Amino acid sequence: MDKVYIGKIVATHGIKGELRILSDFPFKEKVFVIGNKLIIDSKEYTIKSYRVHKNFDMVTFNDYSNINEVLFLLKKDVYFSKSDLYLEDNEILDEDLITYDVYSLDGRKGKIEEIFMASKDNKILRIIFDKEVLVPMFSPMIKEINKKEKKLVIELIDGMM
Repeated sequence: MDKVYIGKIVATHGIKGELRILSDFPFKEKVFVIGNKLIIDSKEYTIKSYRVHKNFDMVTFNDYSNINEVLFLLKKDVYFSKSDLYLEDNEILDEDLITYDVYSLDGRKGKIEEIFMASKDNKILRIIFDKEVLVPMFSPMIKEINKKEKKLVIELIDGMM
């Protein structure tokens, strides 16, 4: 099963078995749905309830209704089945994007070395051509993202190379 990292269980909350998950996953609305299954230590747990509290995702699981029953899940990594994610054509995971070939409009070929967050809403691609180039993910420099061909086409600005 191909799975994607969602976050980490960092604490319990209250006495009814609610777990606090720290996650910066971009497609939470597709994952944290009642009835969906989260994967922890290769075992699936069905979401019984979900809510957001401060900057945490709070979940309870079916068959667990007491804090003592969920303590074994503390500090565990949480995953979700990639096949159940159902991403739209314009949605892509960073771990997939980093495998794409990069082409510039002037004929250069490069590779994405790293994807990082410059701020809460500003994702940066570190691309290696003949030299390193930093490109904001949501900028007019990105002309095409082709999921089928695993290809990213960008327009380099004069002076970048």
